[in-house]
Amino acid sequence: MAIKTPPEISAAAVAAGTAKAKLSWDRAVVGGFLAGAYIAFGSLVAISVSSGLDPKTWGTLPTLFTGAVFTLGLVLCIVGGAELLTGNMALLPLALLRRKITVGQLGINFGLVLVGNLLGSLFVAYFLAYKSGVIGASPDAAGAAGLEHVRAAAIASGKALHESNLQIFLRALGCNWLVCLAVWLALAADDVAGKVLGIFFPIMAFVAMGFDHVVANMFFLPLGHFIGTAGLGWGDVTNNLVIAFLGNLVGAGVFVAFTYWFLYLRGVPDAATDDAAYPSENRVSAPAGSRRP
Repeated sequence: MAIKTPPEISAAAVAAGTAKAKLSWDRAVVGGFLAGAYIAFGSLVAISVSSGLDPKTWGTLPTLFTGAVFTLGLVLCIVGGAELLTGNMALLPLALLRRKITVGQLGINFGLVLVGNLLGSLFVAYFLAYKSGVIGASPDAAGAAGLEHVRAAAIASGKALHESNLQIFLRALGCNWLVCLAVWLALAADDVAGKVLGIFFPIMAFVAMGFDHVVANMFFLPLGHFIGTAGLGWGDVTNNLVIAFLGNLVGAGVFVAFTYWFLYLRGVPDAATDDAAYPSENRVSAPAGSRRP
């Protein structure tokens, strides 16, 4: 079928969360590394396309451009296959609410994927953005690198130095509500074009509105420190990441996992959700015993 209904999306999300919770530790870390790198690629291209656009001329359009190209990161994660902490923050709690996984499995997955995401983000920030010279070491760097330095420093200082803790938390909450809706819409589609379209608008929206994504900030803020953003220390970076993590967790767990469980899964027998996640037309030719989340 071309698209799943909301109950079918919910069942597919439970199956996906269950499968992710059962990943071996090495697959979770490597998948997390890839996702951190993919989100960093989206962040880096967002800096590149929005650098040098004077707000006096362009108004708020640079935020639209930034959000539009940042969607590359989640497209790579979902279509290419990787383990993104912020998406898992909805899928695993939903599986937990359906009693398919344990709290321990959820915690282990979150921890392993968090480490992988951080390593992937830092790798791209340090080696592919800073040491490569794509982002200049100073605003006086030649060509686009100088412009991108200014843009990267502005993003990092804005997030780490000019947002209060409450603002970081609320922006992170709104961010992952939208990010997990992008994951949700991607689950609705059975073809690549549909998945990309489902991802595009929620991701573009959260970036354009200036919300905080903990994995994207694992790229933006360390990069800001590497290039010498004034006043930005590792304490500021850590503070932002911790609070953004908490806000992202609430946005995903409460406003996506819990609400869709309440709407479509609460009180529904397992057999019904299993049939929704694996409709008969997708199972006819499957070998016996091959079906899995």
